[in-house]
Amino acid sequence: MASRTGARPAYASGIGAALWLLVVCVPLYYLVATSLRGPGDYLSRGPLSLPESLTLDNYRNAFEVGFLGFLANSLIVASGAILLVLVVAVPAAFAIVRGRSRAIRISFTLFLLGLAVPAQAVIIPIYLIITRLHLYDSLPAIILPTAAFTLPISIVVLTSSLRDVPGELYEAMALDGAATWQVFLRLVLPLSRPGVVTVAIFVGLNAWNNFIFPLVLTQSESNRVLPWGSGRSRPSTAPTSPA
Repeated sequence: MASRTGARPAYASGIGAALWLLVVCVPLYYLVATSLRGPGDYLSRGPLSLPESLTLDNYRNAFEVGFLGFLANSLIVASGAILLVLVVAVPAAFAIVRGRSRAIRISFTLFLLGLAVPAQAVIIPIYLIITRLHLYDSLPAIILPTAAFTLPISIVVLTSSLRDVPGELYEAMALDGAATWQVFLRLVLPLSRPGVVTVAIFVGLNAWNNFIFPLVLTQSESNRVLPWGSGRSRPSTAPTSPA
């Protein structure tokens, strides 16, 4: 059996990996170091210097202004948006893939048109709709528009995922006498798991990082999420609900 000889160390790969490790670690170090230093130390010594004296005041202040409440609201908003989008998008994608009617094709085209509408362009109509539904300054006021604006791309992703399922599998279940709901539960859901996970991550990140809907559609501190969380002393700049 021939032995491997003449193998050379991959210096270029090692250098590249070390540089990438540096790129990844510097922001993490910045976050940790900044959280453990005081404001004066940050201004006098620079953001990347080692903290002169460690302090936990920043963490205490974060909890005092309601960090846990903001975190809970963000979790509720993200979970609600994910659940709502999946409940609508998965059956819709299944109907688009297996349906042959003209109405389904028109509906899919309308979903595609939703990709071209930015939230900033229709924030005033959204605000009016939320106030007319008496949902202003509540977590559903954030969940509903967040789910609506992530629904088109979610349906596109799930539709592409379901089109990869071989048609023979649908035909085999039909020959076995399976009803449509059985095909959906036993075939579509298990095979669409990668697409469902992708959509869940996408919707969750959008709901977690969203700023414009919490800013415009909520006002009280009890309904603030992490991107809009602030201290009790900061005055609210969100619009007030009309009478």
